[in-house]
Amino acid sequence: MSTTLTIAKREFRSNFDSPLAYVVICFGLIALGVIFFLMNGGFWQADRASLVQLFSWAPIGLSFLIIPVITMRLIAEEKRSGTLEMLITLPVQDHEVVLGKFLGAWGLVLVLVFSTILYPLMMFVWPWHLGALDSGPVLSGYIGLVLYSAAAVSIGLLISSLTDSQVIAFFITFLVLGFLHGVDNLADYAPSLFRDVLSFISFDTRLTPFARGMVSTRDIVFFLSITAGCLMASFRALERRKWA
Repeated sequence: MSTTLTIAKREFRSNFDSPLAYVVICFGLIALGVIFFLMNGGFWQADRASLVQLFSWAPIGLSFLIIPVITMRLIAEEKRSGTLEMLITLPVQDHEVVLGKFLGAWGLVLVLVFSTILYPLMMFVWPWHLGALDSGPVLSGYIGLVLYSAAAVSIGLLISSLTDSQVIAFFITFLVLGFLHGVDNLADYAPSLFRDVLSFISFDTRLTPFARGMVSTRDIVFFLSITAGCLMASFRALERRKWA
C-alpha cells in the first residue's frame, strides 16, 4: 500500500510541477461559473436556492474536457517515453502502478470538484446571504460527483493503457464519456428491447437523483462497479504488455 501511495503522490505532485493542474482548475472553475450563473438565465432565474444546475453541468464539463486531459497521459505517456518498461521492471507490482496513477489523477479531479464549494459558500454564507440552503441535496450532489469522477477517471485510465498516443486517448475518452452522458437521449429512439439498457448505463440518469438529494444504493454500486472493472482491465492491459 505504501508503494501505491508513493506513486499516487508522485503522480499528483507532477501535475502541479507543470501548468496542467493550474490551467485545469482555473479554467474549470471559470467555465462552470459562467454556465452556472449566466447560461439561460442561470442561477438568478431559478427562483429558488438550489444548486441542481451546478450538479447537472459539472459532470458534463468534467467529461468533455477535464478528465480526458488529465487521464490521456497516465499510461500512454509512459509508453511513448519508454519509462513504462523501466517502471514495471522495478520491484513494483502492476496493480500498484495502476492504483497509484488512478489515485493521483482522481485526486486532481477531486481538487477541482471540491473547489466548487466556493460557489455555495459565497452565495449563502459570505459575502452574499441569499437565504437558507438545503444542505441535503448539496451533500448528496457532491457524493454523486465523487463517485462519478472515480468511474470517469478509471475509464480514462483504461483507455490510456490501451494506446501509445495521448491524442488518441484524449479523443476516445472524450467520445466514450460523451456517449455515456448522451445515451439516455438515444433511448427515446431505440427499440423497446434496448431502451432499458441504454437508460441503465446512462451517467445522466444515475446522477440526477444525487442532484435532487436522493442517494440510491443502486447508483453507488453502478459507479463503483465501473471503477473496479476498469481498474482490473487496466491491470490486465499492463500485465499483457509486460509479457508481450
